[in-house]
This record gives sequence, C-alpha cells and structure tokens, in this order.
Amino acid sequence: MATPVKEAESVLNAVREFVPRLRENGLEAEDRGWIPDENIELLEKAGVFRIAVPKRFGGLDLPVAEQAEIVAEIGRGCGSTGWVSCAWVSSTWIASQYPDKAQEEIFADGSVRISGGFTPTGTAVETEGGYILNGSWRFNTGIRGADWNIYAAMLQRPGQEDAEVFAVVPASEVSIADDWDVTAAAGTGSSTTTVKDLFVPAHRVVDGIEVLEGLVERSNSGATGRNYGLTAYVMALSVPVYIGLARAALEVFLQKLPGKAIPYTHWADQREHPYTQIKVAVAANKITAAEGLAAGWLRLMQSGADAGEQLLVEQKATMRGQFGYAVQLAKEAVQELHDISGASIILRSAPFQRIQRDIEGLYLHGLMTPVGSLEAHGRVLVGLDPNSDYL
Repeated sequence: MATPVKEAESVLNAVREFVPRLRENGLEAEDRGWIPDENIELLEKAGVFRIAVPKRFGGLDLPVAEQAEIVAEIGRGCGSTGWVSCAWVSSTWIASQYPDKAQEEIFADGSVRISGGFTPTGTAVETEGGYILNGSWRFNTGIRGADWNIYAAMLQRPGQEDAEVFAVVPASEVSIADDWDVTAAAGTGSSTTTVKDLFVPAHRVVDGIEVLEGLVERSNSGATGRNYGLTAYVMALSVPVYIGLARAALEVFLQKLPGKAIPYTHWADQREHPYTQIKVAVAANKITAAEGLAAGWLRLMQSGADAGEQLLVEQKATMRGQFGYAVQLAKEAVQELHDISGASIILRSAPFQRIQRDIEGLYLHGLMTPVGSLEAHGRVLVGLDPNSDYL
C-alpha cells in the first residue's frame, strides 16, 4: 500500500505535468465562464478529487500541507481552475465533518466534487425527517461541475432566534443562473444558485457552530490528524491559489525576459537593467515570504490535529493575520512584475494579464481580503478579543 507521502507525490507530479496545459486553456476558460472539461478530466485522473476524502471511503485523506501544495500547483497553471479545485477539495473536507450516515452517501464513489454557498442567504424550516430549504446564493464556485453542494442557511424556529445551519444537497437539485460575467476568475463559473422547497434529510443538515468547532458526532472526530477547524482549513487551502498565481507570474515573466529590449531606450536586454533585477528579486522574496508563512501555519494546524486539540484563540487569530498577509504579499509580487512587463501583456492571449486580473479579483474575496484578517490579529496583539467568529 502506498504511503501518504508517496500518494501526495504522485498527485503533485501528475498536476505538475499538465500545468502548461491548464495555462494554455486559460483563455477558453475565461471565454466560456467555466473551466474546460479537459481540465476537470486531468484533475480527476491525477486523483485531486480524492485528496480530502477519508480513507475508509477509498480516498487519499492527505494531510493539509500536501493538499495545499497540490492546490498551489493547480493555481500556477490556471487561477480559475485553482480556485474551483480549492472550493471542491475544501468542501469535501467539510463534508467529512458530517455524521457518518451523510458521509456514506456523499463519499460513496471515493472521488467527489463538492461546491458550496457559505453566505446564509437561504432559510431552513424543520419538517418530519428533515428540513425544507429555500433561497438563492451568489458566488457558488464550482457548481457547474459539482456532485453535491453545501448551503449555509438560517434555521427558522418559532419563538426562538434563528440559527445558522449547513445543508448538503445533490447538485442535480440546484437551479443555476446564467449570471457569471466578470473580469477576474472568470472561469470559476461562480453563478447564483437557487433551491425552492427542497427537502433535505436531517442527517445532511448540521448546526453551523458545531461544524465550525468540530463538534458534530461522527466516527472520525478526535485525534485523527484531520480535524483542523473549519475557518483555518478553508483559508489554509485558499491562500495557496494566490501563491500559485504569484509563482506563475514570476515564471511567465522570466520566460519572456531573455532578449527582450526596453522600448524607446538604449537597453537592448531588459535583464541588464538594475531596476529589473531589483523588481524581480523583490517579487521572488515576497513569494518566498508567503510560502514561509504558509509552512508555519500548516505545521501548527497539523500538530493540533494530530493531538486532537483545538488551537488557542490567540493562535487562530495569528494564523488569520498571516493568511491575510500572505495574500497581500502574493498580490504585491504579481504587481512588482506587472509594472515592468511592457505593453504586450495586455493581449488577452498573454497569460500574465489573466494572472494579474485573477489575483486582483480574488484579493477582494470577503474572507480572504487582508483587512479583516489583519484586524483580528492586531486586536489580539494589543490585548483585545479578535472580534471575529471566523477563526
């Protein structure tokens, strides 16, 4: 039987081989508003959709650090494909936090793609044997190729305050709007989805707080090495997309650099210009710094999961701040290179302009934009509570 290390290497090496193809497919993904079928087939063949599935269902159940590096490599090939893969893999891990009966349904085939709408813009009402779900959710990344979808909704209880719940439903039961027309991450197909009067059995609906804190009753709770905490895990798997995009920017820039002159100057080789050398070094070091932060929080998360212990609030807030700062560093690295790339990169066929637009757009994601993350971290540093439920 292959060890987790060899399994992770196998998936990672397979992804590395088709990174150039993902990059070539970038324009097609953007034009159609959804990643090409070929990309999904390549990811499936590599085993990407098994990396967060528990072993008892035939999954690879890789540690979070290995999952993160695989997602980063996908992002190096295509930002949209990386973001969709992150959504599918992270939602798969979320499903592993559900009761055993739900897991048995969701993971029946071993390889699975799960998307989600995590802003609670829908409602759930209790009924015999389960709940009736209604609502619409924007930015439902990956739904066009998903098997299942997770919805955050407010459980309406007569005489009590509403409570947030997470419901898992078959993607085939979801209506998808044709409203994804954007300037960044265009291939993610993050359309608005709707369900109306959809019955969801009780075992596929869990309390939001219990999911956040890993308290759902299931056989794989405790010190299994895979219970990382929901917010930390989702962010730890999202940041690699930004790092992958920054790596791609540096790679694409350096590939075009040899023999490239600086127009309207006497510089026949841009590599010889000290400003170019400095900007490239700054970009490379920003990427390395982001990677270093990631390595630190991944070790911390894994040590907690191995011990079956929740991290302290201060540790979670620190990680939250580091997530945000790593995103900022990755974006800045791309901008450093963009500033010295020349006008030819504005061609839609040029990968660099897509990389730059993708990271600029994803930087605005409500959970990933650095402002809230740095605030939570800074509050703890000055002796206040983090003032955030998302740690």
